[in-house]
Amino acid sequence: MSASYVYDAIRTPFGRFGKSLAGVRPDDLASQALEALAARHDGFDPGRVDEILLGAANQAGEDNRNVARMAALLAGWPTSVPGATVNRLCGSSVEAVIQASRAVETGDADLVVAGGVESMSRAPWVLPKPERQYPAGNETLHSTTLGWRLVNKRMPKQWTIPLGESAEILADRYGITREEQDAFAVRSHRLAAVAWDAGVYDGEVVPVPGVALTRDENIRPDASPESVAPLQPSFRPRGTVTAGNASPLTDGASALFVGSEAASDLLGGAQPLARITGRAAHGNDPDVFGIAPVEAANRALARAGRTWADVDLVELNEAFAAQSLACLRLWPDLDPEKVNIHGGAIAIGHPLGASGGRIIGHAAHELARRGGGVAVAAICIGVGQGLAVVLER
Repeated sequence: MSASYVYDAIRTPFGRFGKSLAGVRPDDLASQALEALAARHDGFDPGRVDEILLGAANQAGEDNRNVARMAALLAGWPTSVPGATVNRLCGSSVEAVIQASRAVETGDADLVVAGGVESMSRAPWVLPKPERQYPAGNETLHSTTLGWRLVNKRMPKQWTIPLGESAEILADRYGITREEQDAFAVRSHRLAAVAWDAGVYDGEVVPVPGVALTRDENIRPDASPESVAPLQPSFRPRGTVTAGNASPLTDGASALFVGSEAASDLLGGAQPLARITGRAAHGNDPDVFGIAPVEAANRALARAGRTWADVDLVELNEAFAAQSLACLRLWPDLDPEKVNIHGGAIAIGHPLGASGGRIIGHAAHELARRGGGVAVAAICIGVGQGLAVVLER
């Protein structure tokens, strides 16, 4: 079987809910990511792409009807280039990269674009279709921005709790205090701000045409324990999970070139950033979805023939500080200082379908900056799943 490599990775700046990117349709965001990725490689012919795989979690509004295909058409790529949209909720663009790597390794493709998009600002309200004509009662609109909606009554109630309540359960189970969560959140903001100031993100974040946004919009460089301490709990009257120690609603897109060794010629001689050497999925009870990445990463490392002692850096998507800290409790052999060294989703943002592309892409760029190493990218997924990918250079 062929090896699969990440050749390049870009993303847009991530915009705050209702702010700078709220005026951009998700299909436009995705198409602009494709165009930006292609523009980085002189003479690149989009017609040589075997497949486009994009993740999107919502798919209830302007991102419906296969946003991957729509993005390719909007980008002006040849109609011969096929596209498919995948949905594993928060892990959708990790799923896209995993499927791309499998296609390359089995010989079905030499070059695949993988990534994802989400506009949480533009996620619509939906009105269920009545079961009978002209119902006499009132109908209810449901927000599709985040979380459960139109829940099947057969689903156990303990599994349909808000995501933040699940984070509270993990905080209780693993003895994670409010102070620990706030400190973790402050670290995320400070590291992200320092990384941006140092130019770390300059080579992977591309502007959105017509939008004056050059950096991730959620980052608060002046975050401190004192600034987040007054925030009230969001899910329990005496809880510990707040808007300050959870990832914010966000808009953005990501795109990566995943290819075989032969893909170098298709990209003008570009050399890979990193090789994909392991991948895994894991499921657990939906009410503790946040710790599913633990076993996913353990399995991915085993499949790569590696252990935590070999790992140089980890990109763990920060859905909630409590969730991330619970994962760290369950990875006792991992040095926490290797995790999210340039900030995480609490600061940068979490546009559901795009976040996996961000963490994999950043891990690949960081391995290239270091000249080698082993990285793990892992993400938790609502309804009780986790995904992980191992990269090496």
